[in-house]
Amino acid sequence: MSESWFALSRADQAEALNVAAGRTGRPAHLLEKDIWVVWALSAIYASPLADKLTFKGGTSLSKVYKIIDRFSEDIDLTYDIRELVPDLLQGGNPIPVSASQEKKITSAVRARLPEWIAGSVKPVLEDSLVSSRALAEFRVDGKDSEKLIIDYSAVKTGTGYAAASIQLEFGARATGEPNSRHMVDCDIAAVIEGVEFPVAAPLVMAVERTFWEKATAAHVYSLQGRLRGERYSRHWYDLAAMAKTGHVALAAGDRHLARAVAEHKSVFFAEKDANGSKVNYLKAVTGRLQLVPAGAALAALESDYTAMSEDGLLALHQPSFAEIMEKCLSIQDEVNHKARNG
Repeated sequence: MSESWFALSRADQAEALNVAAGRTGRPAHLLEKDIWVVWALSAIYASPLADKLTFKGGTSLSKVYKIIDRFSEDIDLTYDIRELVPDLLQGGNPIPVSASQEKKITSAVRARLPEWIAGSVKPVLEDSLVSSRALAEFRVDGKDSEKLIIDYSAVKTGTGYAAASIQLEFGARATGEPNSRHMVDCDIAAVIEGVEFPVAAPLVMAVERTFWEKATAAHVYSLQGRLRGERYSRHWYDLAAMAKTGHVALAAGDRHLARAVAEHKSVFFAEKDANGSKVNYLKAVTGRLQLVPAGAALAALESDYTAMSEDGLLALHQPSFAEIMEKCLSIQDEVNHKARNG
């Protein structure tokens, strides 16, 4: 009978991680971190929260769709806006019809979401921690207390770029649709026998929506010319990877979805460019998408990409930063051409 990963001694865990690292070519500390990513997803999606949260972002591209060959450490989750603020939606419409309604919704989300995380999500994880006999602590983070951090007792460590923690970041100003249910397992499970690892069945956002979410984020950065923090270069890497699978073409052809993302971001995530002018998301999805920044912004992005690579978050034989930018320029041209010519 297989023994649970968390029931193994730390010495046995270290040995298994070393063996798995040799067999997969992935750093031991990232294989360990991946176990905690799946553990967190397993806890959430085995609970009553399962139908209310959509798993999205780079980690979904890696763990679910197998599109990207990099380690993605954060868990992005959308709590259905219709669940959190149903009293503020007109006719159940998740998009505000006025600026005043948007302000009311945003204010309510900022007030209610942290309470929901503390009262509903944290207890689920705490119960799972006890039942699995795992070692970790939880803390709340983020400007609006929208992040729940899992600090686990690491057996292996890397350069420090990827810390011994899992960040669950929650949003609640969208529905998370389109989405569907998928199975997720640990990377180490395929190469280590006789051990029971966590598995999960999350509700996952469609790749095409993830493309437009990342493309519009890259567009804003290109217009602003400033990083929002570390680990930002991953978005460009992911965009380039999506182009290899055909999902970019599918996303570019879905004009309804593109406009839906633009409409949502225009209302809830208004931004200004480097000159102080309002970013027009509709232009980004109708033929004027900009994915490649210039000058100091490009240099900062390259530096972040180098740091990500040095900590082993990318698998072997990955594209250079210049190749990624070249691919993103090609994506930009393809998407803009299709938007202008139908």
